[in-house]
Amino acid sequence: MFRSMTCGQLRLADVDKEVILAGWVQRVRKMGGMTFIDLRDRYGITQLVFNQEVDASLCEKANHLGREFVIQIKGIVKERYSKNANIPTGDIEIIVSELNILSTSDTPPFTIEDESDGGDDLRMQYRFLDLRRDCVRKNLELRHKLAFEVRRFLDSEGFLEIETPILIKSTPEGARDFVVPSRMNPGEFYALPQSPQTFKQLLMVSGFDRYFQIAKCFRDEDLRADRQPEFTQIDCEMSFVEQEDVLNIFENMTKHVFKAIKGIEFEGNFPRMTWHDAMKYYGSDKPDIRFGMTFVELKDLTEGKNFVVFDSVPYVGGICAKGCASYTRKQIDELTEFVKRPQVGAKGLVYVKCEENGTFKSSVDKFYNQDDLKLWAERFDAKPGDLLLILAGETSKTRKALCELRLEMGNRLGLRDKNVFAPLWIIDFPLLEWDDETQRYYAMHHPFTSPKPEDIALLDSNPGAVRANAYDMVFNGVELGGGSIRIHDSELQDKMFEILGFTQEQAHYQFGFLMDAFKFGAPPHGGLAFGFDRFVSILAGLDSIRDVIAFPKTQSAMDVMMDAPSVVTNAQLRELHIKLDVKKPQQQA
Repeated sequence: MFRSMTCGQLRLADVDKEVILAGWVQRVRKMGGMTFIDLRDRYGITQLVFNQEVDASLCEKANHLGREFVIQIKGIVKERYSKNANIPTGDIEIIVSELNILSTSDTPPFTIEDESDGGDDLRMQYRFLDLRRDCVRKNLELRHKLAFEVRRFLDSEGFLEIETPILIKSTPEGARDFVVPSRMNPGEFYALPQSPQTFKQLLMVSGFDRYFQIAKCFRDEDLRADRQPEFTQIDCEMSFVEQEDVLNIFENMTKHVFKAIKGIEFEGNFPRMTWHDAMKYYGSDKPDIRFGMTFVELKDLTEGKNFVVFDSVPYVGGICAKGCASYTRKQIDELTEFVKRPQVGAKGLVYVKCEENGTFKSSVDKFYNQDDLKLWAERFDAKPGDLLLILAGETSKTRKALCELRLEMGNRLGLRDKNVFAPLWIIDFPLLEWDDETQRYYAMHHPFTSPKPEDIALLDSNPGAVRANAYDMVFNGVELGGGSIRIHDSELQDKMFEILGFTQEQAHYQFGFLMDAFKFGAPPHGGLAFGFDRFVSILAGLDSIRDVIAFPKTQSAMDVMMDAPSVVTNAQLRELHIKLDVKKPQQQA
């Protein structure tokens, strides 16, 4: 062994022990005839001491060490004179007697510290160095703990971990597939799974009534902070269950994880909210309920005053920002510019200040008198000192814009504390959503989601009103996971394909293997998949999943460290019987 202890292990109880340590040089400090080195491994940092007067040659050797050199030392543990309360090993230091350089290092392109001087692009290029930083390492340790606790809980509940294939058939309903050419079957392609959905349903047909997998998934879609082209799911399925059974199991799993990893216990059941109420009061199917500021609709109170902005639109609604009537004109203008941003999409903002003296000051004073504004304030249950922020327009777009404004005010008022966790179940989703462009229905979740039994009759007369037996778990405004009770009846599944615009041939080509399996006795079943990366990021208090993945991709789905994706040789293309038709960008004159 190159070490007898780790760099985070030694304490005062180890004083006078002879130890061998190995690790990376964090920093070198020369002070007179003394040289101090911080030695780092993934367990912590230990201070090493070299004394010119005791061993000049050893001290000289230490003086030539650079940052990130890999070294091995032998020495005696001593109590530190000037203690460092910021690190667990801060009470001791090592008086070094032997030094062995195991590997030299070029000067790293950024400092290997929590507050690094490297930008995102540089740290992504040298991700192997970025992973040495304590804050990044802790994220991966948290990731390990989550996987461990999930497995521990699901094993105790009788779930079997079963791996499903990575090379599968393309089923282009949803996000775009990543496709993989088959050399042995020229002109044919595999796809990488967007999820193990069909396989886990087949496992239910096979009699494996409780399945889970921490599964790699792949989607060729546009990326955001919480999206990666390859990501990980906690994928689960159960047989002979109804919605309530699934919710109870995975609510308990979530409680177990939070208690084991964060020491947080949730009292009682997680609250539940219908999709309709979530959209009405929060403008989002993943509302952040750490704070109030729910939407209030005003359309009936604004009509007949000749204010065209309100009269000409179907929706007028707003939020009440408590204690914000003192906002200056500059602050109001900032909010107005915020809602006008293209990603928010509102055309303007109306405000009402509820003054401390009981009067109202508004940007629409010309059209609405004090009595009118008083009625608005009463609808909002506003008090003196509060600020009403109101948007108007097409219903769904305005609710989405109002949602963004609500979150912005939550941030400004410090109401979105990352150390506060507010879970929520969203239930009763619409089964289908209509697309005006293609003039057809799409499955809101996927084609195998079961409708509510009491709504099945509406499939023929009013498909858009049918509710799904589906559910999402939301934490702090982030969708943590979602699932549904599945269709297990062949006739109902055929009906679903028909509504979604599949011909019998198309349905059989894409999903015939599943439909055939259902003919041999399919149990009622349902499941749920958690975003594993998102789960880690929520536990870590991070906005992006990229920081909890060892080797993530950039916003453009690039691995800048490995330079992937990249071109392949003509010989490889010939083997695959592939000819490229890539239009190169025209050169500017």
